[in-house]
Amino acid sequence: MSVLAVIPARYGSTRFPGKPLAKIAGKMMIERVWRIAAAADGVDRVVVATDDERILDAVTAAGGEAVMTDPACRNGTERALDAMRRLDSDAEIVINVQGDAPLIPPWVIGGVAGTLRADPSLQMATPAIELPAETETRMRADKAKGSASGTTVVFNKAMDAMYFSKAVIPFRRKPGEGAPTYQHIGLYGYRRDTLEKLVALEPTPFELTESLEQLRALENGIPIRVVLTDYRGRSAWSVDAPEDAVRVEEIIAREGELVA
Repeated sequence: MSVLAVIPARYGSTRFPGKPLAKIAGKMMIERVWRIAAAADGVDRVVVATDDERILDAVTAAGGEAVMTDPACRNGTERALDAMRRLDSDAEIVINVQGDAPLIPPWVIGGVAGTLRADPSLQMATPAIELPAETETRMRADKAKGSASGTTVVFNKAMDAMYFSKAVIPFRRKPGEGAPTYQHIGLYGYRRDTLEKLVALEPTPFELTESLEQLRALENGIPIRVVLTDYRGRSAWSVDAPEDAVRVEEIIAREGELVA
């Protein structure tokens, strides 16, 4: 059961043009993500899916594999499917790894791949981490001020997602009591036929309301298995703007490299 990891990487970005090629502690961000995915257990092949030859050339020069995809792809999910088709890959599982997450640990990617390998009945899987109480409190305060991103997820006893939200869920009637809060990590694993089905579906009301692609799956009855993981003391940070790259460099200096 082969696993293909696809890293979508667009050159155009309103807040950070050329973001995948930005240097972070001496290495291009896209190279960092590629090396992390390649180090994940259970991943057989890693490819960067891009719409720009500058990214393709840079990844190839760094020793990675890249493929040009249709510039009309609207999101990373569509780009992952386009890459799989252009590669004529026979992979049964596709892992969509965000190209702007240079701190994602390889064991998080491997956990999703391993979950899908272990249970052929699963259609999709995605990771989440339990938030410490102090982090949840800070997240709720930031959300109330409209100054923080991040997505939370609630799931049932079978570990299948019930809902994802950019709000902090569940709501607490009594602060500090009740079920834990879990932060979703934006990484997805799909069966290849599920990925094809998902891209063919029209956007759905909750997806458009929250601007969360994964809600399209839930609204169409496609279950998503939540894989609980951890960062083992590491910090989590994605890169949306140049100042985020500086913060990531600080984290790497403090916590060390994930892979060589």
